[in-house]
Amino acid sequence: MDLELLPDTGVASIRLGMSVGEAVRAGQAMGFLPDANDVNDMNDGVEPGQVFLEHAEYDMEFTLGFTKGSLTDIEVWRFREEDADVRVTFDGLDVFRTPSRELLRQFTERGHSVEENDLGYETLPELKMIFTNHSSFEYPTDDEGLPLYFDYVLVTSLSFEGPPQAPKET
Repeated sequence: MDLELLPDTGVASIRLGMSVGEAVRAGQAMGFLPDANDVNDMNDGVEPGQVFLEHAEYDMEFTLGFTKGSLTDIEVWRFREEDADVRVTFDGLDVFRTPSRELLRQFTERGHSVEENDLGYETLPELKMIFTNHSSFEYPTDDEGLPLYFDYVLVTSLSFEGPPQAPKET
């Protein structure tokens, strides 16, 4: 499966601006199933702020964020099985299989502004995207024991200030 990150648009066929039902159906068409609690809430007429979608075969998730019933952000979590037949791409680059340092270098070479901070959030502010590798899952690491790949990306349509910053020392 190929999932393309589309800044200001969405991820694959899940589009920013979709209603809850439209976004969930788009995820289901790709094999991502909603969490049972989210389904129960939707069946009870509760409009969720977030919906969690999981692809069991790839052990991979999306978290869909909604504001006033409209999809405003999509969190894509890396698959946990290294041999999963899935590619998540942006600008032709596999964002979960290209080493993170190399990916940031290539983004910069392609003219994208990259902002890094001490908390490990790497931001492409003009594209409203954030990359990080903060999960507790055991992914491949480099020689220093740091995660080799990003394991999370956020695509959003909301006003963008970037990720949180480390507190300033006083």
